[in-house]
Amino acid sequence: MTDIAPTTILLVDDESSLREPLAEYLIGQGFAVIEADSAAAARSRMQSEAPDLVLLDIMMPGEDGLSLCRHLVETRNLPVILLTAKGEAMDRIIGLEIGADDYVAKPFEPRELVARIRSVLRRADRSPDAPAEELAYRFEGWTLDPLKRRLIDPEGTLVPISTAEFRMLQAFCDRPRRVLDRDQLLDIVQGREAHLFDRAVDNQVSRLRRKIEVDSRHPHFIQTVRGGGYRFGAEVERVSLGQS
Repeated sequence: MTDIAPTTILLVDDESSLREPLAEYLIGQGFAVIEADSAAAARSRMQSEAPDLVLLDIMMPGEDGLSLCRHLVETRNLPVILLTAKGEAMDRIIGLEIGADDYVAKPFEPRELVARIRSVLRRADRSPDAPAEELAYRFEGWTLDPLKRRLIDPEGTLVPISTAEFRMLQAFCDRPRRVLDRDQLLDIVQGREAHLFDRAVDNQVSRLRRKIEVDSRHPHFIQTVRGGGYRFGAEVERVSLGQS
């Protein structure tokens, strides 16, 4: 019987007094852990390693965590959980707006952090019990692959998409022609304490429109419903990726 490889976490924090015992705890919980003490070290480790999730401290010397988070959500399909100080409310808001999946305020209970990690992995379909097969979504030549978490345009080009953008587009594809209000979208995309960050929905919609709309100022797919939220205006079909 083939063993399932453990979920790999990239832990980025410049404080060794926090990073090292946390890494040891996560290993004890069944995760594999890659440690990095700076954003530069994290970038270097990712050239040869393939983590499944990133735990990222915001306040670090040199490049800060928000800058690295922005890079990760724009270039890699990686869930990110931010580690923040209690008073950094604005940093948490900015982090969620640029595509982070969750945050945990220091000091935190390690068991709570593990619960958050497992929750984010489930939402990102990266848990070991994720389905082996799933039909893709297709709309007007676009393809959204929920298994590989890829978005492909009508010309066959892979379009980079963050975890939050993927979940939002999947939510629209699951409910075409239906109005989704901001509370529904926040619950799908961000989960916990989403009501504190309602403007994150509008920012994520704007980013998603720039990726799939011909003219994001006059959207065809993601339509604004005044006073109601948003509606996906295309017909969506579920297809096997083996179909032409």
